[in-house]
Amino acid sequence: MTDAVAPAALTERRGNVALITINRPDARNAVNSAVSRAVGDALDAAQKDPEVRAVVITGAGESFCAGADLKAISRRENIYHPDRGDWGFAGYVQHYIDKPTIAAVNGTALGGGTELALASDLVIAEERTKFGLPEVKRGLIAAAGGVFRIVDHLPRKVAMELLFTGEPMSSADALKWGLVNQVVPDGTVVDAALALAERVTCNAPLAVWASKRVANGVDDGVIVGDEPGWRRTLHEIGAVLRSEDAREGPRAFAEKREPVWQAK
Repeated sequence: MTDAVAPAALTERRGNVALITINRPDARNAVNSAVSRAVGDALDAAQKDPEVRAVVITGAGESFCAGADLKAISRRENIYHPDRGDWGFAGYVQHYIDKPTIAAVNGTALGGGTELALASDLVIAEERTKFGLPEVKRGLIAAAGGVFRIVDHLPRKVAMELLFTGEPMSSADALKWGLVNQVVPDGTVVDAALALAERVTCNAPLAVWASKRVANGVDDGVIVGDEPGWRRTLHEIGAVLRSEDAREGPRAFAEKREPVWQAK
């Protein structure tokens, strides 16, 4: 008899709030197909449940999300939802729902973790959290919305420095530049996010959801302004992934050496 496999994401109700916890702590909550399915389905259930008025997403253990599961990718696993690839990375970054979403960022959120935060309406981070898009250090780009969303969330010059250098930003700087709403002591972020959610859910639900749609420029469940960014990202990532540099980055990382870029 084998032990049951733990669910890739846990969902619980806290009043009118759905709390979604990415549940791969041993892999620093890296996203594989199981995570994309579990998170995407949980978001879909929250959207359809009239009693859910807001969503909080967090990670189990000491990390929020370490981005894509590189081991799964090396096995050529599709890390998106098997039935709803249009929901994007983690079943989240292109999955619009009317209910306000709050990222409770516990610990490091580099790469895909930052992209989950960028896809959320509100963000609360622990003091130890670091944000960043280090993909260029591996010959890649932040293709889960990071490349175009970061320039909407930060002053342009600050955003371009993050994109070009791949270096991380502290939670204090993230608060200073408006990337997050609050910074709280380590270990308290979920409670703080739930408290913020209560301040949202005490208001008239239809009015809140309509406000979100208008503020985000949503038509028929799609953020219209994001569509050119997704098209450009898809166009660019194809060429990048076929490059020698895209192979060199992960290879150098695995061999614990500095990459030798060839711009080809």
